[in-house]
Formats: sequence, structure tokens, C-alpha cells
Amino acid sequence: MRIHDYPGFPNPLRVRIALAEKGLSSEVEFVLVDLPAAEHKQPPFLAINPEGTVPVLELDDGTFISECTAITDYLDNLDGDPVLTGTTLKERAVIQMMQKRGERELLYAAGNYYHYGTPGAGPTVAAYKLPNWKGRTEWGALERDRAIAGMRYFDDVLSRQTYIAGDTFSMADITVYAGLYFADIGEIAIPDECESLKAWRTRISERPSVNNPA
Repeated sequence: MRIHDYPGFPNPLRVRIALAEKGLSSEVEFVLVDLPAAEHKQPPFLAINPEGTVPVLELDDGTFISECTAITDYLDNLDGDPVLTGTTLKERAVIQMMQKRGERELLYAAGNYYHYGTPGAGPTVAAYKLPNWKGRTEWGALERDRAIAGMRYFDDVLSRQTYIAGDTFSMADITVYAGLYFADIGEIAIPDECESLKAWRTRISERPSVNNPA
């Protein structure tokens, strides 16, 4: 297997944590995609992922799988012993629900603020992010507010349970952790009152897969 990505960015981090959790890091080859140079927006890369995003999982039979959720689900179930995506219908449903909330209300919001409310990843990438849109700054600010609201939501969730989707670490935790990572890049601070979210982040950061991903 191959993983096409760029280390240090939030979505590649999600899959690298999943690989580490499953003990698969040494079984994949990492292919560097130069994001600052917008390599992911060029025809050769678009041929393997028309969405122009990383990471992409390349299987040995030539199949390309994009989207972190799909990649994580595939990796987690390779050995028939899923630990990140749930083992019962209820667990799977709750994890999928919470990880989607993590994407929409935190990860994507923080990412939109980074790309539209700040200089982002630089002028080459910005050229693919509606650079001349007059409302970009205002929308970016709204997305920043949405990310902060997402932090408050997850703080409330974590005041009542140990992990984002219940009693065990899951794909949903990886997504929210990556959302906070994106918030850091955009300099969006966790509100002072979100003590449960801060404590959860500290605990998650101590996991070997998170502290030292592939």
C-alpha cells in the first residue's frame, strides 16, 4: 500500500494516527505530495483524486481511495478486528455521527478560516481558493466563530463522557484532535472555559499513535 500525502497537515495526520493505532505504519510507502507548490491541484494528481485533496490510499491492485473516513474504515477493518470504527451497528453509527460533527463543526471550520481568513498555505495554494472573492475575509471570520462554537460543543460532550463517541478512543477522536491541530495552525485558541476539551486533548496527546505518528 501507498499513502499519498504531505506530513504536518491535519488530514494526513488523521490517517497517520490511524495507521499507528493499527500497527500498519511500517507496511505502507509514503509518497510526498508537495502541497505548498499545489501539486495536489495539478493533472497528474487529479487523475488519482479528482477532488485534489490528500491523503489518498493506493492499494496494491491500483485502486485509489480518498477521504479520511473511507481510508480509516478500510485500514481498521483489514484484519477483521476494528478498534476505531466500532464493532456493533450502534457503535458504528455513533462514531460516524460524531466524527462527521468533528469534521463539519471544527476541522472544516478551522480549515476554512485558515484558507480564507489568513494568508493560508501561501500564494500558490491561495490561487485555488477563490483569491478574488470579496467576501472571503468575512466568511473566514464566520468560520472562525463556528470553529470556536464547535470547541464548546465538544467540551460539553467530554464533560459527560471519556471520548468523543463514548467510552473508547475512535475515529471521531482522531477527527476532533485534527480539528484542534488545524485551529492551532490558524491561531484559534480553545476558550479558557473549555476545561474538559483541554483535558481530553492532553490525554489524547499522550497516546503513542498521536505523540509519534508515522
